[in-house]
Amino acid sequence: MSIQCTIVPVTAYQQNCSIIKCQVTGKAAIVDPGGDVERILEAVKNMDATVDKIILTHGHMDHCAAADILRQRLSVPIEGPQKADEFWLEKLPEWCDMSGFPHADSFEPDRWLEEGDVVMVGEQTLKVLHCPGHTPGHIVFYYDEQKVAWVGDVLFQGSIGRTDFPMGNAEELVASIREKLFPLGDDITFIPGHGPTSTFGQERQSNPFVSDSRYG
Repeated sequence: MSIQCTIVPVTAYQQNCSIIKCQVTGKAAIVDPGGDVERILEAVKNMDATVDKIILTHGHMDHCAAADILRQRLSVPIEGPQKADEFWLEKLPEWCDMSGFPHADSFEPDRWLEEGDVVMVGEQTLKVLHCPGHTPGHIVFYYDEQKVAWVGDVLFQGSIGRTDFPMGNAEELVASIREKLFPLGDDITFIPGHGPTSTFGQERQSNPFVSDSRYG
């Protein structure tokens, strides 16, 4: 196994923050730290990992509200999402306030990510897929060697992401799932932003929103 992954549910939204550790170098990335900084850092310590970056799938508060706090605390860069989510990050304080979420300042990542980019976690390479629909700048991280993907709020076990937020688009979301994610293979395990893991094959067979029986 080239990577080790620990999932830390954070915030009242029980968002799946992942810590991905390269087992060769011990370096790690934190995926979508929405809150509960101390809980995340405790998990990093328990993994004996050294965080060298924070990576974001999209700009919703439950996925990114603690990102800038961790960036400053750990002196590491933030990579992602795609630039079309910039308006979400700019309005982060307003969204937190409206939702009764702990305050978070707006911020800009050190690197916006695009389709075809790669993100290095130690010696391991994550591929970047731009998968709009839930948000316009949503991205997915895919690690081919172990056939695992971090899909944020694009796809869930038995469901898909909401598209009733500003700049959401249901047709784009279905296209992202069926044209970008499913072709990676039925045997790909995915870690969603909320809830249990699943495989693309299981969702192709049984997910009522994007199954082959609906669109085949």
